[in-house]
Amino acid sequence: MNRTTASATALYDIPGPATRKRHFLYGIISTVVILALFGWILHLLFDTDQFTSEKWAPFTYKGIQELLLRGLGNTLKAFAYAAVLSLALGAVLAVGRLSDHRPVRWIATLLVEFFRAMPVLVMIFFIFVALKVQPLPALVAGLTLYNGSVLAEVFRTGINSVERGQREAAYALGLRKTQVTTHVLAPQAVRAMLPTIISQLVVALKDTSLGYLITYEEFLHAGKLIASNLDYGLPFIPVVMVISPIYIGMCMLLSWCATWVARRQRRNPKTEGTGVGAAEPGSVLPGRLR
Repeated sequence: MNRTTASATALYDIPGPATRKRHFLYGIISTVVILALFGWILHLLFDTDQFTSEKWAPFTYKGIQELLLRGLGNTLKAFAYAAVLSLALGAVLAVGRLSDHRPVRWIATLLVEFFRAMPVLVMIFFIFVALKVQPLPALVAGLTLYNGSVLAEVFRTGINSVERGQREAAYALGLRKTQVTTHVLAPQAVRAMLPTIISQLVVALKDTSLGYLITYEEFLHAGKLIASNLDYGLPFIPVVMVISPIYIGMCMLLSWCATWVARRQRRNPKTEGTGVGAAEPGSVLPGRLR
Protein backbone atom coordinates (compact mmCIF):
# COMPACT_ATOMS: atom_id res chain seq x y z
CA MET A 1 0.00 0.00 0.00
CA ASN A 2 1.50 3.33 -1.03
CA ARG A 3 1.73 6.37 1.14
CA THR A 4 -1.20 8.19 -0.49
CA THR A 5 -3.56 5.26 -0.08
CA ALA A 6 -2.53 4.79 3.53
CA SER A 7 -3.40 8.42 4.31
CA ALA A 8 -6.86 8.21 2.77
CA THR A 9 -9.91 7.96 4.98
CA ALA A 10 -13.19 6.11 4.71
CA LEU A 11 -14.98 9.30 3.66
CA TYR A 12 -12.74 10.61 0.89
CA ASP A 13 -9.44 10.07 -0.84
CA ILE A 14 -6.48 12.39 -0.68
CA PRO A 15 -7.10 15.13 -3.32
CA GLY A 16 -4.80 15.14 -6.30
CA PRO A 17 -3.06 18.16 -7.87
CA ALA A 18 -6.07 19.12 -10.02
CA THR A 19 -8.45 18.88 -7.08
CA ARG A 20 -6.15 20.97 -4.89
CA LYS A 21 -6.00 23.67 -7.56
CA ARG A 22 -9.78 23.59 -7.90
CA HIS A 23 -10.22 23.90 -4.12
CA PHE A 24 -7.72 26.77 -4.06
CA LEU A 25 -9.77 28.51 -6.74
CA TYR A 26 -12.96 27.91 -4.76
CA GLY A 27 -11.28 29.42 -1.72
CA ILE A 28 -10.29 32.56 -3.63
CA ILE A 29 -13.79 32.97 -5.08
CA SER A 30 -15.38 32.47 -1.66
CA THR A 31 -13.03 35.02 -0.09
CA VAL A 32 -13.83 37.57 -2.78
CA VAL A 33 -17.57 37.01 -2.33
CA ILE A 34 -17.33 37.38 1.46
CA LEU A 35 -15.23 40.53 1.18
CA ALA A 36 -17.68 41.97 -1.37
CA LEU A 37 -20.61 41.21 0.94
CA PHE A 38 -18.78 42.77 3.87
CA GLY A 39 -17.98 45.84 1.78
CA TRP A 40 -21.60 46.16 0.67
CA ILE A 41 -22.78 46.01 4.31
CA LEU A 42 -20.25 48.69 5.29
CA HIS A 43 -21.45 50.84 2.39
CA LEU A 44 -25.04 50.55 3.62
CA LEU A 45 -23.98 51.46 7.15
CA PHE A 46 -22.06 54.52 6.00
CA ASP A 47 -24.85 55.47 3.60
CA THR A 48 -27.37 55.49 6.47
CA ASP A 49 -24.96 57.45 8.73
CA GLN A 50 -24.62 54.66 11.29
CA PHE A 51 -21.11 55.72 12.33
CA THR A 52 -21.88 59.34 13.17
CA SER A 53 -21.03 60.57 16.67
CA GLU A 54 -24.71 61.35 17.32
CA LYS A 55 -25.65 57.67 17.16
CA TRP A 56 -22.74 56.46 19.27
CA ALA A 57 -22.71 59.19 21.91
CA PRO A 58 -25.45 57.49 24.04
CA PHE A 59 -23.13 54.56 24.72
CA THR A 60 -20.78 56.90 26.58
CA TYR A 61 -23.48 57.62 29.18
CA LYS A 62 -22.95 55.92 32.50
CA GLY A 63 -26.59 54.85 32.79
CA ILE A 64 -26.55 53.01 29.46
CA GLN A 65 -23.24 51.34 30.29
CA GLU A 66 -24.61 50.18 33.63
CA LEU A 67 -27.74 48.87 31.92
CA LEU A 68 -25.63 46.83 29.47
CA LEU A 69 -23.39 45.51 32.23
CA ARG A 70 -26.41 44.55 34.33
CA GLY A 71 -27.93 42.76 31.35
CA LEU A 72 -24.66 40.95 30.66
CA GLY A 73 -24.45 39.91 34.30
CA ASN A 74 -28.01 38.56 34.19
CA THR A 75 -27.18 36.61 31.04
CA LEU A 76 -24.13 35.04 32.65
CA LYS A 77 -26.13 34.29 35.81
CA ALA A 78 -28.86 32.50 33.85
CA PHE A 79 -26.22 30.60 31.88
CA ALA A 80 -24.37 29.54 35.03
CA TYR A 81 -27.56 28.22 36.65
CA ALA A 82 -28.66 26.46 33.46
CA ALA A 83 -25.23 24.92 32.85
CA VAL A 84 -24.91 23.45 36.36
CA LEU A 85 -28.49 22.20 36.50
CA SER A 86 -28.33 20.78 32.96
CA LEU A 87 -25.23 18.77 33.83
CA ALA A 88 -26.89 17.47 36.99
CA LEU A 89 -30.15 16.60 35.23
CA GLY A 90 -28.27 14.99 32.35
CA ALA A 91 -26.33 12.80 34.79
CA VAL A 92 -29.53 11.72 36.59
CA LEU A 93 -31.37 10.90 33.36
CA ALA A 94 -28.34 9.06 31.98
CA VAL A 95 -28.18 6.91 35.11
CA GLY A 96 -31.89 6.20 34.67
CA ARG A 97 -31.43 5.16 31.06
CA LEU A 98 -28.58 2.85 32.05
CA SER A 99 -30.53 1.31 34.93
CA ASP A 100 -31.17 -2.44 35.05
CA HIS A 101 -34.71 -1.78 36.28
CA ARG A 102 -37.03 -1.62 33.30
CA PRO A 103 -39.59 0.88 34.75
CA VAL A 104 -36.82 3.32 35.68
CA ARG A 105 -35.27 2.95 32.24
CA TRP A 106 -38.61 3.51 30.49
CA ILE A 107 -39.44 6.61 32.53
CA ALA A 108 -35.99 8.11 31.93
CA THR A 109 -36.24 7.36 28.21
CA LEU A 110 -39.69 8.96 28.00
CA LEU A 111 -38.48 12.13 29.74
CA VAL A 112 -35.38 12.41 27.58
CA GLU A 113 -37.25 11.94 24.30
CA PHE A 114 -40.05 14.31 25.33
CA PHE A 115 -37.83 17.20 26.40
CA ARG A 116 -35.49 16.73 23.45
CA ALA A 117 -38.40 16.96 21.01
CA MET A 118 -40.08 19.92 22.72
CA PRO A 119 -38.91 23.35 21.43
CA VAL A 120 -37.09 25.19 24.19
CA LEU A 121 -39.06 28.39 23.59
CA VAL A 122 -42.34 26.53 24.07
CA MET A 123 -41.14 25.13 27.38
CA ILE A 124 -40.00 28.54 28.57
CA PHE A 125 -43.34 30.13 27.66
CA PHE A 126 -45.32 27.29 29.25
CA ILE A 127 -43.42 27.55 32.52
CA PHE A 128 -43.66 31.35 32.52
CA VAL A 129 -47.31 31.73 31.48
CA ALA A 130 -49.09 28.54 32.54
CA LEU A 131 -47.19 27.88 35.76
CA LYS A 132 -46.77 31.60 36.54
CA VAL A 133 -43.07 31.31 37.36
CA GLN A 134 -40.78 34.32 37.58
CA PRO A 135 -38.70 35.13 34.44
CA LEU A 136 -35.32 33.89 35.70
CA PRO A 137 -36.55 30.52 37.05
CA ALA A 138 -38.70 30.04 33.93
CA LEU A 139 -35.75 30.68 31.63
CA VAL A 140 -33.40 28.47 33.65
CA ALA A 141 -35.98 25.69 33.89
CA GLY A 142 -36.62 25.66 30.15
CA LEU A 143 -32.92 25.63 29.33
CA THR A 144 -32.26 22.95 31.94
CA LEU A 145 -34.96 20.59 30.70
CA TYR A 146 -33.86 20.82 27.09
CA ASN A 147 -30.07 20.83 27.50
CA GLY A 148 -30.24 18.29 30.34
CA SER A 149 -32.08 15.81 28.13
CA VAL A 150 -29.53 16.29 25.35
CA LEU A 151 -26.62 15.87 27.77
CA ALA A 152 -28.24 12.70 29.12
CA GLU A 153 -27.81 11.11 25.72
CA VAL A 154 -24.26 12.40 25.53
CA PHE A 155 -23.44 10.82 28.91
CA ARG A 156 -25.15 7.54 28.07
CA THR A 157 -23.42 7.26 24.70
CA GLY A 158 -20.06 8.15 26.21
CA ILE A 159 -20.30 5.49 28.90
CA ASN A 160 -21.46 2.86 26.42
CA SER A 161 -18.56 3.75 24.12
CA VAL A 162 -15.98 2.56 26.67
CA GLU A 163 -14.43 -0.72 25.61
CA ARG A 164 -16.47 -3.67 26.83
CA GLY A 165 -13.43 -5.36 28.28
CA GLN A 166 -13.05 -2.58 30.85
CA ARG A 167 -16.52 -3.33 32.21
CA GLU A 168 -15.97 -7.09 32.23
CA ALA A 169 -12.62 -6.77 33.98
CA ALA A 170 -14.15 -4.56 36.68
CA TYR A 171 -16.98 -7.03 37.26
CA ALA A 172 -14.43 -9.84 37.43
CA LEU A 173 -12.74 -8.01 40.31
CA GLY A 174 -16.01 -8.11 42.24
CA LEU A 175 -17.07 -4.47 41.80
CA ARG A 176 -20.74 -3.56 41.83
CA LYS A 177 -22.37 -1.77 38.91
CA THR A 178 -22.30 1.59 40.69
CA GLN A 179 -18.60 1.20 41.42
CA VAL A 180 -17.88 0.11 37.85
CA THR A 181 -19.69 3.15 36.43
CA THR A 182 -18.23 5.63 38.91
CA HIS A 183 -14.63 4.45 39.11
CA VAL A 184 -14.02 2.74 35.76
CA LEU A 185 -16.40 3.82 33.00
CA ALA A 186 -17.16 7.46 33.83
CA PRO A 187 -13.54 8.67 34.14
CA GLN A 188 -12.71 7.19 30.74
CA ALA A 189 -15.91 8.44 29.12
CA VAL A 190 -15.47 12.02 30.34
CA ARG A 191 -12.43 12.54 28.14
CA ALA A 192 -14.42 11.62 25.05
CA MET A 193 -17.57 13.48 26.11
CA LEU A 194 -15.98 16.78 27.16
CA PRO A 195 -15.89 18.48 23.72
CA THR A 196 -19.55 17.61 23.10
CA ILE A 197 -20.52 18.81 26.57
CA ILE A 198 -18.85 22.17 26.01
CA SER A 199 -20.49 22.47 22.59
CA GLN A 200 -23.91 21.92 24.18
CA LEU A 201 -23.11 24.59 26.76
CA VAL A 202 -22.54 26.98 23.85
CA VAL A 203 -26.11 26.25 22.78
CA ALA A 204 -27.33 27.00 26.32
CA LEU A 205 -25.45 30.31 26.32
CA LYS A 206 -27.00 31.38 23.03
CA ASP A 207 -30.48 30.33 24.15
CA THR A 208 -30.32 32.66 27.15
CA SER A 209 -31.23 35.41 24.66
CA LEU A 210 -34.75 33.93 24.63
CA GLY A 211 -35.20 35.48 28.06
CA TYR A 212 -36.11 38.85 26.57
CA LEU A 213 -39.36 37.31 25.28
CA ILE A 214 -40.51 36.75 28.87
CA THR A 215 -39.24 40.15 30.06
CA TYR A 216 -36.14 38.78 31.75
CA GLU A 217 -33.63 41.64 31.88
CA GLU A 218 -30.76 39.88 30.16
CA PHE A 219 -28.29 41.33 27.66
CA LEU A 220 -30.59 41.37 24.64
CA HIS A 221 -33.44 42.82 26.69
CA ALA A 222 -31.12 45.64 27.81
CA GLY A 223 -30.26 46.39 24.19
CA LYS A 224 -33.94 46.47 23.28
CA LEU A 225 -34.63 48.98 26.07
CA ILE A 226 -31.78 51.20 24.89
CA ALA A 227 -32.86 51.11 21.25
CA SER A 228 -36.49 51.88 22.09
CA ASN A 229 -35.46 55.05 23.93
CA LEU A 230 -33.14 56.50 21.27
CA ASP A 231 -34.64 59.31 19.21
CA TYR A 232 -32.91 58.89 15.84
CA GLY A 233 -33.55 56.73 12.80
CA LEU A 234 -32.67 53.02 12.82
CA PRO A 235 -31.63 52.94 16.49
CA PHE A 236 -31.35 49.16 16.61
CA ILE A 237 -28.34 48.99 14.28
CA PRO A 238 -25.80 50.64 16.65
CA VAL A 239 -27.21 48.59 19.53
CA VAL A 240 -26.83 45.36 17.56
CA MET A 241 -23.30 46.37 16.59
CA VAL A 242 -22.47 46.71 20.28
CA ILE A 243 -24.26 43.59 21.56
CA SER A 244 -23.45 41.14 18.76
CA PRO A 245 -19.64 41.11 19.18
CA ILE A 246 -20.02 40.42 22.88
CA TYR A 247 -22.41 37.52 22.28
CA ILE A 248 -20.20 36.19 19.50
CA GLY A 249 -17.11 36.57 21.69
CA MET A 250 -18.63 34.57 24.55
CA CYS A 251 -19.79 31.80 22.23
CA MET A 252 -16.43 31.74 20.43
CA LEU A 253 -14.66 31.46 23.77
CA LEU A 254 -16.68 28.38 24.70
CA SER A 255 -16.27 27.00 21.16
CA TRP A 256 -12.53 27.55 21.40
CA CYS A 257 -12.54 25.60 24.65
CA ALA A 258 -14.33 22.72 22.92
CA THR A 259 -11.84 22.80 20.01
CA TRP A 260 -8.89 22.94 22.40
CA VAL A 261 -10.20 19.98 24.39
CA ALA A 262 -10.89 17.98 21.23
CA ARG A 263 -7.37 18.70 19.96
CA ARG A 264 -5.84 17.52 23.21
CA GLN A 265 -7.91 14.34 23.10
CA ARG A 266 -6.61 13.53 19.62
CA ARG A 267 -3.01 13.75 20.75
CA ASN A 268 -1.29 10.64 21.94
CA PRO A 269 -0.33 10.86 25.61
CA LYS A 270 3.33 11.64 26.02
CA THR A 271 5.16 9.59 28.61
CA GLU A 272 8.68 10.07 29.77
CA GLY A 273 11.00 7.14 29.87
CA THR A 274 11.99 5.85 33.24
CA GLY A 275 15.70 5.44 33.84
CA VAL A 276 16.90 1.93 34.46
CA GLY A 277 19.58 1.52 37.05
CA ALA A 278 22.77 -0.35 36.38
CA ALA A 279 22.70 -4.07 37.01
CA GLU A 280 24.15 -5.11 40.36
CA PRO A 281 25.06 -8.54 41.73
CA GLY A 282 22.06 -10.09 43.38
CA SER A 283 21.92 -12.39 46.38
CA VAL A 284 23.14 -15.91 45.93
CA LEU A 285 20.41 -18.46 45.46
CA PRO A 286 19.95 -20.89 48.33
CA GLY A 287 22.06 -23.99 47.97
CA ARG A 288 24.37 -22.40 45.40
CA LEU A 289 28.06 -22.16 46.04
CA ARG A 290 29.60 -18.70 46.30
